[in-house]
Amino acid sequence: MESASPKLIAGKSPINGRGCFAAIPLKRGRKIGELLGARISNAEAARRVAKGGKIRICELDDRWSIDASRGGDATAFINHSCEPNCFSRVTRGHMLFFALRAIEAGEEITLDYTPSQHPGRRCTCGAAKCRGVMM
Repeated sequence: MESASPKLIAGKSPINGRGCFAAIPLKRGRKIGELLGARISNAEAARRVAKGGKIRICELDDRWSIDASRGGDATAFINHSCEPNCFSRVTRGHMLFFALRAIEAGEEITLDYTPSQHPGRRCTCGAAKCRGVMM
């Protein structure tokens, strides 16, 4: 696993490719991190999404998105889960992640991607209440 911050580590995920993991225990409600990367227009984001492949783009508002594949950290590897342990909020143009519950060291950080850049794609989260597809 690669160390990205004192709180987060990127490494191989049982969900999909690489994932983001807690390096230390994280308390419920606490900020986990911020999605870092290149700030791009939503038009540019749509162009990059249309190319296909791994997408690490999150929309911030009706004008801007963050492409975490360019200059991102371990938060770029937060995988989708139908039963996530974190949630995201956009605050003053920044995508922030917070723990929905206590997260143990070594546990994969997951987020419900709804709405997703991958609607209809088969979900591989493995959660007990998995919807089967991304929304």
